[in-house]
Amino acid sequence: MPIVSMPIRLQYAATTVVILLISTGGVHAAGTTRGAKPVDAEMSSAGRVVVQTGLAWLASQQALDGSFGNLSHYGPHVGITGLAALAFMSEGSMPGRGTYGHAVDKCLAFVVNHGSESGLLAAETSHGPMYGHGFATLFLAEVYGMTPRPDVRETLRKAVRLIVQTQNQEGGWRYQPVRNDADLSVTICQIMALRAARNTGVYVDKSVIDRAIQYVKASQNPDGGFRYMLSSGGSAFARSAAGVAALQYAGIYTGEEIQHGLEYLRHFTPPQERSVGHYFYGHYYAAQAMFLAGDEYWKRWWPAVQSELLQKQEPEGFWRGQAGQEYGTAMALIILQMPNRLLPIFQK
Repeated sequence: MPIVSMPIRLQYAATTVVILLISTGGVHAAGTTRGAKPVDAEMSSAGRVVVQTGLAWLASQQALDGSFGNLSHYGPHVGITGLAALAFMSEGSMPGRGTYGHAVDKCLAFVVNHGSESGLLAAETSHGPMYGHGFATLFLAEVYGMTPRPDVRETLRKAVRLIVQTQNQEGGWRYQPVRNDADLSVTICQIMALRAARNTGVYVDKSVIDRAIQYVKASQNPDGGFRYMLSSGGSAFARSAAGVAALQYAGIYTGEEIQHGLEYLRHFTPPQERSVGHYFYGHYYAAQAMFLAGDEYWKRWWPAVQSELLQKQEPEGFWRGQAGQEYGTAMALIILQMPNRLLPIFQK
């Protein structure tokens, strides 16, 4: 369903019902019923053990102020904190409820406390804050329907306003909240945040999305992959996965751009002998792209990426990511728990 300018007013009770239906396996992403719980059919017993170990390790790393990122060179980080919270929510926890409800609550407090009047979500140690801002805004939008707190809505509203106001003339975004230039990877983070916010009823003008989608389409190369900036760059796995997912989240599920992008990504089906840059960022979006593309793609991709991620977990329970262990672990857990279908953003 394409993003439109008309806001959708989701009631908390209705949102809770939808979440409960999804959690019981009664609703598929495309809106059709299924006979068995998705987790029963897709997640291996080994996968469940690995996920529980990873969640326990991640929870043990949360700082007293609710933040994550202390094991990275960034320090406390709103983006890594938001991703960690999404990992806990993928298990079924929500603010104040579930095994990791307290951890989600603390993540939410940290992100809200690091909002600003301008709308920027950033801790003092953030570098190139629009990456973190995008992931943190996505988290706020995903959690908003589960916690009717006015301060959460106001922080989310301001964060969305900042994204809208900093879109550049090409239709994209860059590391800093200014309109100077744009790159595909940062742009994708903002598109997903806008989609999630729109789903909660926050107004997003159609023209903002239209310009963003034109930017993504213009970034696609003839081989189906996507380049980093409009002016330069060959295709690469991570940004190509993000490019396909961005188009899908804007409501574009078919067409040449999607087909060519998916075919490009298929060349990176795990396992890969060659090194894949930005591994977790890429697989985070690739899993979503394949899931949204339907069973033909998902049934090939999911067993392969699940198997590879299980092998990559360290004995202590974490995964090593480019932005630190907490980042890698949160990303791996979000991917591994996609069969739960619990995050609203993963629904068509």
